[in-house]
Amino acid sequence: MKSAVLLAVLNGLVFFTYAQDIKTYVGDESFMLAETKQINQFFRRFNSEEDLEGKRIYEGNPYYRDRETRSKYIQMLFDKQNKNIAESLKSDFIKDVTDSRNPDFLDYYGGRWFAEVDAKFSYQGQSRTVVLFLQLEKADLGIKWVINNVYFYPFTQLFYTDSTAMTKFLHPMSHELDFMNLIKIFKEPETVEYYFDKDYRPDFKTLFLYEVKKGNLIFETVQKVSFHFFQINNWYFQLQEFNRPGYNTGWLIANLSKIPEDQKSMLLKYIYYEK
Repeated sequence: MKSAVLLAVLNGLVFFTYAQDIKTYVGDESFMLAETKQINQFFRRFNSEEDLEGKRIYEGNPYYRDRETRSKYIQMLFDKQNKNIAESLKSDFIKDVTDSRNPDFLDYYGGRWFAEVDAKFSYQGQSRTVVLFLQLEKADLGIKWVINNVYFYPFTQLFYTDSTAMTKFLHPMSHELDFMNLIKIFKEPETVEYYFDKDYRPDFKTLFLYEVKKGNLIFETVQKVSFHFFQINNWYFQLQEFNRPGYNTGWLIANLSKIPEDQKSMLLKYIYYEK
């Protein structure tokens, strides 16, 4: 009981200190102004290119990309209710990105960040979730969001689900039979993919487009959006939106990992649900 009370008091002190820190920047309406309502705001505050009142900070202003200001702003950009991100990890991250010798800034047009959208579709009489991955792509008049990957669980159940089929093959002398033994492949459509070349990978984007065009997948609504960032050297973080009372709300860092650059491709496959 005593420990619980002490923890509550300490948490209260942390929140009070955090609230006071914001008020030194923005005053009485701090909880409204501190909210990172837009992704663009997240970029600018991460870089110290916008203050907590929403005013842009331009080059020439002493606070523009200022190291100390950035450290405070980035600290505010974390989901403080998430206890899975250690304070020591946050500190290391902030120290790395604000390093005076080689600081890291986010670049909206710099690639290596993308959106993950959980969307509801009607499929075979049921409401099902399709995960769409979108990235920015250069266009004639600027940039645009494009779908670059799709994950839909029913599609995964169509391919490589029978481990015993690994031994299936067409005999190397099949050509002498005018490939008439192809009949055995198509008698077992559930294992046809095992007769394809070793580099074959199912293209879920094409499957998704086919089902949409045939009217089998009908869009209903967007459930959830998050963003994945790989821009910072040797770091990865995920951005999620939090709608709740208080100061710590809006688009915030919900996951953070220190990961070497040469291992990021493995993490990317995991995010894309690739085996």
